[in-house]
Amino acid sequence: MRVDEKARQIWFTANGREPGRDPYFQHLYRIGFDGKGLALLTPEPANHTVSLSPDGRFFTDTYSTLDTPPVTVVRDRNGRVVLPLEQADIRALLASGWRAPVPVTVKARDGVTDIYGVMYLPSQLDESRKYPIVNHIYPGPQSGSVGPRVFFPARGDNQALAELGFIVVELDGMGTPGRSKTFRDFYYGRMNDNTIPDQVAGMKELAKRYPFIDIEKVGIWGHSGGGFATAAAMFSAPDFFDVGIAESGNHDNRNYEDDWGERYQGLLVKDGDTDNYAAEANQTHAAKLQGRLFLIHGMMDDNVPPYNTTLVADALIKAGKDFDLLMLPQARHGFGADGPYVMRRRWDYFIEHLQGNKPPKEYRIGQPRVVP
Repeated sequence: MRVDEKARQIWFTANGREPGRDPYFQHLYRIGFDGKGLALLTPEPANHTVSLSPDGRFFTDTYSTLDTPPVTVVRDRNGRVVLPLEQADIRALLASGWRAPVPVTVKARDGVTDIYGVMYLPSQLDESRKYPIVNHIYPGPQSGSVGPRVFFPARGDNQALAELGFIVVELDGMGTPGRSKTFRDFYYGRMNDNTIPDQVAGMKELAKRYPFIDIEKVGIWGHSGGGFATAAAMFSAPDFFDVGIAESGNHDNRNYEDDWGERYQGLLVKDGDTDNYAAEANQTHAAKLQGRLFLIHGMMDDNVPPYNTTLVADALIKAGKDFDLLMLPQARHGFGADGPYVMRRRWDYFIEHLQGNKPPKEYRIGQPRVVP
C-alpha cells in the first residue's frame, strides 16, 4: 500500500495472520525494512478495505463481515481511530425479514484442514423438518465459492433458493486462493478435482451438526467454472449428488482459453492418442452419471464457447444417459436478459427433482430488463 523511505517502513495488506479469525479477512499492517516491528493497524475481526492519504498520516478503513454491516472510520498512521465516519443502518433490511448467511467452518477431505464457507437458511426454519441441501460452487482456482468476506444484502439468489425450502451452502475448498501457496496449488494439474471431495466432506459434517439437513437429498449448481465443477461432481460422486445444474461450463479446457488451461493445468503434453488434459475433461466421465443433470449454455457465449456443453451432451447421448439441456439462442456468458428465466428454471428444477414437488407453471419473477 505504501513505502515510506524516510521512516524505512512498508505498509501492506495480508490475510491469515490473526489466529482464531476467518483467514480470508484482510488487514492492514506496517513493518520495517529490516523485517522488524510488525504492527497490526486494523484490529477488528473483520475484512478491512483501506485507503491511505497521500502523506501517509491517515487512512480510511471500512470493515465488515458476512453477517455484520460495514463501519467506516479514519485512523492515524498507528491505527488509532481519530474520526468515526459512517455505520450502515440495516434496520429496514432486518424489518423486511432479511436473514444473514451463517459463517461455517468444516474439515476438508483430509479431516485435518479447516475450510470456510457460508450457509443460507430459510427465514422460517423449522428444525424439526428435513431440508434438501444445495451446494452453490465456484471452485476457482482464481477465486472461490463464497467471494469477498464483506457484507452484502444479497449474494445472488442463494437466500431466495433457501426460502423455497432448501439449505444452501458455499464452501471454499482446497485449491482456492486467499490462503497459502500450498493450499492454492492443491489440485494444480488435476482440474477435474474441482474441490469436490472437500464439498462432500463439508456437507456431511454439516449434516451431522444440523439434523435439519437431509444429506440423502443433495443438489449442486454453478456457473462457468462452477458449471464445469457441477458436471464433474455429478460424474465423480454419483452416489452423493442427486441433482445438478451446470451453467456455461468450461467442461474441456482444450476447448477454452489457452491462458486458463496452461495456467492451472500446465502445458498440453500428448501421449499417443491421448494427452494430460483428457482425463480432466467432463465428457470423459459422462457415462458415470446417475442423477438428474441439467446443462445450460448461451449460444452467443464469447467467453466459454457453447460447444463445451455440447461435448458433454454428445457423450451423455452416446452413453445412453437421460439429461436435460437448454441452449439460449441470444445469450452470452452471463445470460443477460435471459438471467431471470434461467433462475426460475433453476428453482423449478430443484423443487421438482430434489424436493419432489411441482413448481408453479411458468412463474414470472418480475419483468426481465435489458441492461446496456
